[in-house]
Amino acid sequence: MIAFVSGPIASLAPDGAVVEVGGIGIAVQCAPNTLSALRVGQPARIATSLVVREDSLTLYGFADEDERQTFELLQTASGVGPRLAQAMLAVHSPDALRRAVASADEKALVAVPGIGKKGAQKLLIELKDRLGAPVGSAPASAAPAAPGWRDQLQTALIGLGYAPREADEAITAVTPQAEAAEGAPQVGHLLRAALQSLNKAR
Repeated sequence: MIAFVSGPIASLAPDGAVVEVGGIGIAVQCAPNTLSALRVGQPARIATSLVVREDSLTLYGFADEDERQTFELLQTASGVGPRLAQAMLAVHSPDALRRAVASADEKALVAVPGIGKKGAQKLLIELKDRLGAPVGSAPASAAPAAPGWRDQLQTALIGLGYAPREADEAITAVTPQAEAAEGAPQVGHLLRAALQSLNKAR
């Protein structure tokens, strides 16, 4: 089990980062909110979870231990793999997820790309006794607050080294795609489209 990686950030991409550890580049899959805090050349400590498959070894990275533990707990529910668990954490913080489950907030889970109404109902039942109680000060009945896709996208683009003006232009370019999406837009897909528009403009 690789609990964390620590070292300078060698490179950033829309879906992950490469961390230099002892002269070796370690690829870590990260959600946009985690990537937004990283800078190329700057030291970072990323909590990680290693997912082993027959044909792959994938290291998923998180901002802190709470996110990593929540990521692993989410996967104990049937039908939840690492990608869906990461998508849930890209939309909601760990405490927001705990509040959503504690208050049976179906809409909060449906806001995650890949989760439908029936899936949300099933997850609320399965996760009720697994995630634990919210640790923040917000009451259980409060709706979980998550940054809007525009804020997440701008933070991620600036984290990748683009100027705020460039980020704003890219967000404007992908707004029609975001508004056409059913439910909450998937920030990862929008980030890729935004980067494509920036590359064309250069």
